[in-house]
Amino acid sequence: MRRRDFIKTIVGSAAAAWPLAARAQQPDRMRRIGVLMNLAADDPEAPARVAAFAQGLQESGWTMGRNVRIDYRWGAGVADLYRRYGAELVALTPDLILASGVPAVSAVQQASRTMPVVFVDTTDPVAAGFVASLARPGGYATGFTQFEFGMSGKWLELLKEIAPGVTRAAVIRNPMTPAGSGQLGAIQAVAPSLRVEISPIDVRDTSEIEHAVAAFAREPTGGLVVLSTSLAVAHRDEIIASAGRHRLPAVYPFRIYVNAGGLVSYGPDQIDPYWRAAGYVDRILKGAKPADLPVQAPTKYELVINLKTAKALGIEVSPTLSARADEVIE
Repeated sequence: MRRRDFIKTIVGSAAAAWPLAARAQQPDRMRRIGVLMNLAADDPEAPARVAAFAQGLQESGWTMGRNVRIDYRWGAGVADLYRRYGAELVALTPDLILASGVPAVSAVQQASRTMPVVFVDTTDPVAAGFVASLARPGGYATGFTQFEFGMSGKWLELLKEIAPGVTRAAVIRNPMTPAGSGQLGAIQAVAPSLRVEISPIDVRDTSEIEHAVAAFAREPTGGLVVLSTSLAVAHRDEIIASAGRHRLPAVYPFRIYVNAGGLVSYGPDQIDPYWRAAGYVDRILKGAKPADLPVQAPTKYELVINLKTAKALGIEVSPTLSARADEVIE
């Protein structure tokens, strides 16, 4: 059975289990893990990530309530929540913290520079100051990156392929995220060859999404590229709805957008890193130092297309593009 299929079968039980972890009895040698997620607790994507992490731990001999306790907190893309919950988890003095996304890692490190951290969903941890290098992190943090910046140019290529008439592309980014500059730079580098004019749209909170997209959509032949940020992931429904209202083809970095009604995505599998992170957590709990564990890149990428959304936008997806897709949502 494939890992993704297995995870789907245990999502329900994992979703029910995580609130119970805090109430479980603690036998001898109970270890404690803090987890700061970049989603809301009721996000439909959350259970699969929790289940993947739990599966990875279980495969290494860790069982919730028997020899490990997990305390979850949910940042939901809100800066104040990250700061609050980062400090709260550090105050619980866990053995280590799993942090999802740049804001989560930053919040934990603001609360403690010596708390061991395993990160996921993080772009350019070197530039963010989390590690000294990918091969030798050198401090108290290590983990799993999302992708290289160069891949961001593929999003614009994909937008042009699925909607050849696009000559203008709005790039939705959070200017507070340092990695956004690298992603935008890669897109701007390929734009001239595709004859597409790039218009960065800075979005710091959800109140800016509709206004910015509506203003861009006043001119014809436009499309959207959404960069990888925790804010965009947490508020993907608003972005997708705005793109639909203004009939803008949009390319997203992850499958979860397409699951929620977005047109097309290309990017790394976001479930697999949580399973892989459990392996690093296991090694640290058994004595390894984050400084000695190299930061790892994604191993799985996927192209996902939503044909229902394409039809609503009047877009006919080419057979060639459909054949390349890892999944086509009917």
